[in-house]
Amino acid sequence: MDLETHYTTGPAETSRLARTPHGRLEYLRTRELLRRFLPGRARVLDVGGGTGVHAAWLAGDGHPVDLIDVVPSHVDTAAALPGVTARIGDARHLPAADETYDVVLLLGPLYHLIDAEDRARALAEARRVLRPGGLLAAAGISRYLSLLETGAAGTLTADLVTPIHEVVTSGAYDGHVGFVPTHWHTAAELHGEVTTAGFADAVVHGVEGPAWPALDAAGLTAFDSRVEAALRAARLAEQDPHLVHTSAHLLAIARRPA
Repeated sequence: MDLETHYTTGPAETSRLARTPHGRLEYLRTRELLRRFLPGRARVLDVGGGTGVHAAWLAGDGHPVDLIDVVPSHVDTAAALPGVTARIGDARHLPAADETYDVVLLLGPLYHLIDAEDRARALAEARRVLRPGGLLAAAGISRYLSLLETGAAGTLTADLVTPIHEVVTSGAYDGHVGFVPTHWHTAAELHGEVTTAGFADAVVHGVEGPAWPALDAAGLTAFDSRVEAALRAARLAEQDPHLVHTSAHLLAIARRPA
């Protein structure tokens, strides 16, 4: 299934980060991490930004946001947001001039680009359009996501052992717990790809931390009473080499050398 078909026939992308406890935690932590590193007012390019879930609060914080996505319906939705412009585009061939942006977000493309060469091209394009000293935020999916999800939910059946082992060892995710085939990262792999692309001072953070499967098990009705503890756990574990992969998502923060 291609990306446009997946995103136009599946659950609405506009509600993806709100309909599950771990999605809500992902949203809160991604926003928290980006706010920690963003300069005071920055021109942002949100590559693969979907319907503008993050572009909306970025624009609300006073950052002009240009969003690029491969799905036309996403672009239409994002274009209606105040302070956001949106157009169709590909992370590997950005429709932007050199050294245009203060911040480039790649919060989805790197896992959708299964081939390493395509990921390298997307990172090279992000570096090209960043101003010297500009900030890159690049997300990956942890290779251990489905292991933790199915193990905690009691759904790790015998037939899932082989595909889960495959994604843990190689990063090749075949869709065994939903979603389209993608590439899942280790923290070291994501750090290496960002550094090889010419970025400096790269640090990989765990986004959701170790408590997200427990939030899902408790359900949406318990989210408000449990989220603060989950956020504290995520902050404590965000760079711990033993716990970083307990997050469902990884976020690399780096800069284009000045």
